[in-house]
Amino acid sequence: MNHIAPKMTATGVNVFYGRKQAIRDVSIDVPREDVTAFIGPSGCGKSTFLRTLNRMNDTIPGARVEGDVRMDGEDIYARSMDVVQLRARVGMVFQKPNPFPKSIFENVAYGPRIHGLARSKADLTQIVERSLTRAGLWNEVKDRLSESGTALSGGQQQRLCIARAIAVDPEVILMDEPCSALDPIATAKIEELIHELRGRYAIVIVTHNMQQAARVSQRTAFFHLGQLVEYGDTSDIFTNPRQDRTKDYITGRYG
Repeated sequence: MNHIAPKMTATGVNVFYGRKQAIRDVSIDVPREDVTAFIGPSGCGKSTFLRTLNRMNDTIPGARVEGDVRMDGEDIYARSMDVVQLRARVGMVFQKPNPFPKSIFENVAYGPRIHGLARSKADLTQIVERSLTRAGLWNEVKDRLSESGTALSGGQQQRLCIARAIAVDPEVILMDEPCSALDPIATAKIEELIHELRGRYAIVIVTHNMQQAARVSQRTAFFHLGQLVEYGDTSDIFTNPRQDRTKDYITGRYG
């Protein structure tokens, strides 16, 4: 068991949308060095819980979050927390690639520019190149940086969104089913990318694809009906789950 303090900790988290409770009493630690996968059937609360980690639920009318969520011990729901800053530190990649209707260069440069991370044009150019390189996209787009990001293929758009998230030097990257709109080849590239980014950022991925969770993650959390049923090493969850509900889901009895 490693004793490195977790990057994020959630304790006793409940999420409500109006009167409907979507998450019940979830407590989980997000490790620094590993990829953590959230799995479970549709509507089980895994994406809702993911959004509590960068306060994305704040943008949904009627959503209410109770409980304690901390990053490096700091309460991210504290009144003093700058939410814009928080979302730079905890980046998000969505299910459907959502590049801005701007050039490839501007998609990546946007965040560093508004957060004041580049002192000069040369600095900015360097950040853009480094982010696109880390996202495994540089060689494909280096001669087309002025073209629109929306002109790229779906898989390239998703890697552009990952480049955009890492351009502001986040500490955590949340991915909400990042491959569900992509073909198998584009999916394989994103999975490869997750392997490469591991250790540099704490990564949490929501996926409905169990094989994907088994391939990319070291820790897996199984959600069902808004509750965290089981959380542990990915190999244990898939080969030796402790809970019957997990076993039934893994073996395809429901879901």
